[in-house]
Amino acid sequence: MRFTKLLTTSASAIVLTAVAATGAAAQEVTSVDEIIVTAQKREQSLQDVPIVVTSLSQQVLENAGVRDIKDMTILTPGLTVTSTTSETITTARIRGVGTVGDNPGLESSVGIVIDGVYRPRNGVGFGDLGEMSRIEVLKGPQGTLFGKNTSAGVINIVTEAPSFQPGFNGELTAGNFGALGASMSVTGPLSENIAGRLYVASRERDGFYDVNTTSGPRTATDDQNQDFWTVRGQLLILPSDEASIRLIADYTKRDEYCCVATQVRTGPTGAIINALAPGGNGVVGPQPGFAPNPFTRSVNANRPTDQQVEDWGLSAEVNVDTALLGGSTLTSITAFRGWDSVNGSDIDFSGADLFYRSPDGNFGFSMDQWSQELRLAGSSQNFDWLVGMFYAEETLRRQDSFIFGPAFTPFFSTLITSQLGAPDPNALPCITADPITFAVCTGALAPFPGFVPNFGPTVPAGSGYLDRYSQSSDSIAFFTNNSWRATDALEFTLGLRYTREEKVMHTLQNNIGGGDAGCTAVRNNPFAPPALLGGALCINQLNPDFDGRAYTQVLEDDDISGRFAVQYRFNPELMVYGSYARGYKAGGFNLERSSGPNPARPGDVLPIDDTSFPAETVDSWELGFKSTLLNRQLLFNATWFHQTFSDFQLNTFAGINFIVESIPELTSTGVDADLLWLTPVEGLTLTGGVTYAQTEYGDFTAADLSDPSRFPALSLLPGAQMSFAPEWSLTAGVNYDRSLGGGLRGLFSLSAKYTSEYNTGSDLLPLKMNDAMTLVNGRIGIGSEDDRWTLEIWGQNLTDEEYAQVVFNGPLQGNAFQATPTASGPYAGTFYNPAADTLTYNAFLGAPRTWGVTLRVRY
Repeated sequence: MRFTKLLTTSASAIVLTAVAATGAAAQEVTSVDEIIVTAQKREQSLQDVPIVVTSLSQQVLENAGVRDIKDMTILTPGLTVTSTTSETITTARIRGVGTVGDNPGLESSVGIVIDGVYRPRNGVGFGDLGEMSRIEVLKGPQGTLFGKNTSAGVINIVTEAPSFQPGFNGELTAGNFGALGASMSVTGPLSENIAGRLYVASRERDGFYDVNTTSGPRTATDDQNQDFWTVRGQLLILPSDEASIRLIADYTKRDEYCCVATQVRTGPTGAIINALAPGGNGVVGPQPGFAPNPFTRSVNANRPTDQQVEDWGLSAEVNVDTALLGGSTLTSITAFRGWDSVNGSDIDFSGADLFYRSPDGNFGFSMDQWSQELRLAGSSQNFDWLVGMFYAEETLRRQDSFIFGPAFTPFFSTLITSQLGAPDPNALPCITADPITFAVCTGALAPFPGFVPNFGPTVPAGSGYLDRYSQSSDSIAFFTNNSWRATDALEFTLGLRYTREEKVMHTLQNNIGGGDAGCTAVRNNPFAPPALLGGALCINQLNPDFDGRAYTQVLEDDDISGRFAVQYRFNPELMVYGSYARGYKAGGFNLERSSGPNPARPGDVLPIDDTSFPAETVDSWELGFKSTLLNRQLLFNATWFHQTFSDFQLNTFAGINFIVESIPELTSTGVDADLLWLTPVEGLTLTGGVTYAQTEYGDFTAADLSDPSRFPALSLLPGAQMSFAPEWSLTAGVNYDRSLGGGLRGLFSLSAKYTSEYNTGSDLLPLKMNDAMTLVNGRIGIGSEDDRWTLEIWGQNLTDEEYAQVVFNGPLQGNAFQATPTASGPYAGTFYNPAADTLTYNAFLGAPRTWGVTLRVRY
């Protein structure tokens, strides 16, 4: 029975690709009813699903040049994907909501599922996606059916499966920045009941940044390059008429360097750093009045940013048609996945050798996951039902290092003596915002070749810390999703999920090289002012209390989530629906050194033994319609939504390390809309979408935080629009593909995305704003009518829009938040005063304009 279905129908996800003619172009969609999604773990027309789904077909993805989840943002309103210190630290956000990267202890608000396998972190799901059948972006919590933590949405990726019709695809690409790429796939029958598919790709490209390595030891003179290869093999086995088995094995190896950052505003400490860097090449110089710097891709970095990543996996999906309960299908998805990354980082993001992490295996993280999902689903004339179980066992290991360079002692000495008032009057202006006295900062270095007199020794080069974190996680869930058609027009859907989580985290922290002696000395000096304690010599990286510290933490939690929806079809052209959903995202541990105030000594800090944070939950309401017009040629869908997040997990940079704080409430309210028009003009398709979202923090005070002392650095958040949450996000696309005669066809594609201004910093400092912008990708090509070959010229970010992925605080390079609240002005009541902001701001920039030529062949 299943064998017959697979060869004659498109009733399962495998069929959509397995029986497709691999040697030809994807089947042309002639009606919007033919757009199939699996948002409810069964195949349905997009227009019948009471969920906000943006469905991206194989051809649309190919026309827009989508190879990974970051590329697809131009096609999806309300979706942003950014990366920071490496491409492994990638974060996806939907309607402005996501998990800030840089800390693998936090799980993802936006789940990534590839061929039914949940990827535990967004960075683990980043990579060449290969041959894709389609991508579905499900907006809002999807906690009933997808994976474990999907409080903001799901990116569901379905790749091409093996075909019983022989076929070959090949691609060669060359572009600017020295880009070269090649891929090939072959598919076909291996026997009467077994088909295979093999995909292999290799891509390389020079970096987007020009790097002045100053005195090294870095040797690479560019950064954010690309150099990887990937292989993906599959088998489709049909052992009987009632069963199908899909086996997938994949492996990816990346050997790249990423990421340096440039200064977008240089504060007063820039003069000290330039004085300590060879040739004065420390940071980008300041603008008059410390105004923002122009965007530049010329940076100074003396330490390597190598990143090596290995990603591999094995999965087996088994579908068996049974006679149970009047006829049902049993689905089993078993997966083993491994991920390992080693990174280096020039932590000060300058040409001075202040502090760094070496790519020697002491900085990075690895993850192993075994997951098992079982589902039993069936249907009758008026009822579709599904019950299932999901189990995931995850082992996460993080290696964290922080090493001080030879320039740190004079840099830190100058900062401290400036704050205290040193014998040399030239030291004091180093922390002022007065451009007239800015130049004399260099004179402050000579009197202080060592450390602060009477308060401690130097910080030896090579000192710092080496920490290890090992976290095991077990998650089990039982779920059900059921739809009842009360009448031909009225349908109800109810989904429930019970989830239980247990996490155990082992921590081992060690200081090395004697850098913590200064903290010990100042604690023993009764005359030492508080400024030398927690804010200076006893920061986490120099605090002897962390040395030799080993402890274990345990976190257990459970939750009931789910979804209820009602939909009514007035006629074949219009369906309306309303829904309520509750989403859940597990709590966890901060895999960083964490400290808090020492009540016994003002200004001093103590390590925090409990680094846990609670689960994040969301209650979501939606009301929308799906319309199919113009004789099934026009799709227009719109939905109003209101989401309330409780205990939102905020990961934010606190000057030199990350902290995790639970924000009591976050709300997101707005409208999503999508349009697709299969126009009367042969080969012309128009697409569009818009998301309007007011994603705002609720009001809160210091008393609402787990550590009230963190409130000054978060004081801009209450009542404000969340970072990475533009109010407006609009997409538009034009795809034109038709015969030119003489056996030739022509194609033209243009994709654009507009986003209104938004802040890129988790602390919402105003200098971290991105202006409103529009990104445009385009492609034009010619090929044979039978699609045997196609030659394309393409461009990404055609207008060379300059924008930042993330703007962040230069470590130990100035202060933005003050000790007391601002009394007046637009920031009254917060701890921020623009006139007293001495920060240097750094940025990881978005990709510049890239262009190239691609040749495709298919047989």
